[in-house]
Amino acid sequence: MKPSSIARPPTPLEKMALEFNTIARWPEFDRDLKALAKRFRTIEEDLATLLKTQLVLYHKLGKENGGDFPDSGLPFANPRVYKVKKFACRALKGRGAKSGLRLIYAYHEDCDRIELIEIYFKGDKENEDRERLSRCGGSGARS
Repeated sequence: MKPSSIARPPTPLEKMALEFNTIARWPEFDRDLKALAKRFRTIEEDLATLLKTQLVLYHKLGKENGGDFPDSGLPFANPRVYKVKKFACRALKGRGAKSGLRLIYAYHEDCDRIELIEIYFKGDKENEDRERLSRCGGSGARS
């Protein structure tokens, strides 16, 4: 008798692909997230919630919540790069949306694609990696 194959349930980030055509993650982003997940156990679920709510509200419905900021000073105009400053993480109890976590992502409006570029904790690192952002015009993500 052949064993039945059990499909694994989709991760929260894979479920979010339904909201945007594609959500891609840079390899550097995956490393950042893995390191932070050791300290902040709920960060992956919290990131999925942020993608499903805050980014959809901002890009799809045009609702501003004061948490997404376009990044200026980059040598390209498309894709548009954003920094999320309001990122609620349940593992950081008592800090709410001003947790100190930062998410840097690019939004390709023409193909409805989100690229997750960098995630960091402000207590560890003051600003985003500008060198990494400068590569965004050439797109370093995987789907």
